[in-house]
Amino acid sequence: MRIPFELAETLAVVVDEGTLDAAARRLHVTPSAVSQRIKALEERLGQVVLVRAKPARATDAGAAVVRYARQLALLEQDALGEIGARGAVRMSVALAVNADSLATWFLAPLARVSRHHPLVFDLHRDDQDFTAGLLESGTVLGAVTSRAQPVAGCRVVPLGTMRYEAVATPEYVATWLSEGPTAAALAAAPLVDFDRRDDLQSVWLHRQGVDAAPPRHYVPASSDFARAVQLGMGWGLLPRFQSAAGLHGGTLVPLGGGPVDVPLYWQQWNLRSPLLELIADEIVGEARRVLEPCQAAASS
Repeated sequence: MRIPFELAETLAVVVDEGTLDAAARRLHVTPSAVSQRIKALEERLGQVVLVRAKPARATDAGAAVVRYARQLALLEQDALGEIGARGAVRMSVALAVNADSLATWFLAPLARVSRHHPLVFDLHRDDQDFTAGLLESGTVLGAVTSRAQPVAGCRVVPLGTMRYEAVATPEYVATWLSEGPTAAALAAAPLVDFDRRDDLQSVWLHRQGVDAAPPRHYVPASSDFARAVQLGMGWGLLPRFQSAAGLHGGTLVPLGGGPVDVPLYWQQWNLRSPLLELIADEIVGEARRVLEPCQAAASS
């Protein structure tokens, strides 16, 4: 049994776009043609590959086909590059990254690559504890993740450690922590969380002996999270990328209590692809220049 590339590519585009109509526009065919290709693929495989919901999503069998389509597209781009024809096609490269990396250091290496190669990047933002799942589903080619164990079919490279420190404005400290960040004061003082899966502030609180649940603002964007802390809405854990200017200028003060370190890793499909290697080299090199060394990581 063989999987025709046109059918696999069509499934991947439907998963990317979320609907058959949107996939049809991208592929320059009719929605009926897209539907017929998906049906032909399912008949060939004898399995359902697409859950026709909103948005449409791949089944487990479909995810394997999507991975196959993305791998072929990557190898095709490598081949075009070797024969000097890469510029004819601008490839979309899907990557996953956590919000704080995206807001601070991750875009610089991608910008360097895109200046010299016909690529566009399709970035998927998620918590570092969940980005590896996007590799498993075939959604992305590579991911910044906190997962050290390789995803099946992938290889992993340590990037470094994102170090978070608890900070707040002087005005906030005067109002809520005037006697210092004691357990009693922290139990009542408002804090800022990224979203309901963000446990960094809870980890830091636990280390300070606080088991209560203080009032929480949820601000699900990295730059806006930092801004909420800078405006005094609550205290929060920020990487030095985002807190250095405020600490230097006195608009932020450290709460102490020690940092929370999050080791980060780069995982990518285990393919012999010069293009993917080039992207990985830029990302790994940038991370190792700006992050704390991996050996400095402490368990969070």
